[in-house]
Amino acid sequence: MTADARQTTLALLASRLPGKTICPSEVARALAPMADWREAMPAVHSAVDRLLEEGRIQLSWKGLQLRSRAGPYRIRITSPRPD
Repeated sequence: MTADARQTTLALLASRLPGKTICPSEVARALAPMADWREAMPAVHSAVDRLLEEGRIQLSWKGLQLRSRAGPYRIRITSPRPD
């Protein structure tokens, strides 16, 4: 399910305007629409940890960037570096 969580995270981020964030529970709800979405959260957290490690996403809370996933957080796609 982690691979699905990864793809769903990236797809949700791609559907947002640049600079906008998503909540990890949005990913879980997309993965388990008819089930208890909370059961999908471990896979979402694992996917987020990997994407963060790869530099594909950034995490924040109340406008402050987080270095790692801890407590509540929002997910944002990493801005491409200007050439």
